[in-house]
Amino acid sequence: MTRYRFIAVCLACLLAIPALTRPCSAAVRYSPGEVIHYNIKQLGVKAGEASLTFVGETQLDGTKVVLIRFASRGPAFFDNEDIYLDPQTFRPVRVQRDLKIFGGHERIEEDYRTEGQVRIRKDADGKVTETVLSTKGPVDNIYGFIYRYRAEGDFSVQKSFAIRLPTVELTMKVIDDGSFKAVGQVFRAAIIRSVPAKYTIWMDKGEKRLPLRIAGAVGLGNTVMTMTGYGNEGVRSDVRSNTAEGQ
Repeated sequence: MTRYRFIAVCLACLLAIPALTRPCSAAVRYSPGEVIHYNIKQLGVKAGEASLTFVGETQLDGTKVVLIRFASRGPAFFDNEDIYLDPQTFRPVRVQRDLKIFGGHERIEEDYRTEGQVRIRKDADGKVTETVLSTKGPVDNIYGFIYRYRAEGDFSVQKSFAIRLPTVELTMKVIDDGSFKAVGQVFRAAIIRSVPAKYTIWMDKGEKRLPLRIAGAVGLGNTVMTMTGYGNEGVRSDVRSNTAEGQ
């Protein structure tokens, strides 16, 4: 091999390294307008329906953020959350929640912009209270974590990592993988569980990495949300919207 060919081969190898190690683009997983629909069960009984919408980039007080919208509804409740995230880390900047349970109406705003603090303002049927929680470092939001993991997470079994929520620190661990049936399809899924036991997430290991089931303290407390459909805003692509099942 001539010296010039040797140099050319070396350059080609060096240029290839970033392509092999760079995380896949989040755009491959999800894009603005993606909606995922869920059934909600509590104690094994259907309690309502929910959706997760990736709204995408927007502005919050003149700062670029990413917006995720969670909405749930049942016979005796509704819960709507606008979750504004840092576009680089997908950690929360502000969360605005509109919640009604059994006639009680609350509006809650969580502000994460002050380092080491979460400021919570609650308006419960006209009574306003403010609370400040101290934190030991960057704080996550469970939905922000899910979308970040969809973009770049490692599904290797036994892989573990720490996340910090406003009131608890967790270790998330990939404990197993297997099959999961939803919307008339069988998905290859990773099972991610927290220690202490607070959340279990079944996530599609395919290109979209859809969160197929989310169990734990989400929205209205301890619930199980199982995917019943997904698609673009206004265009639902489920096969059987009320027959999702899984392990």
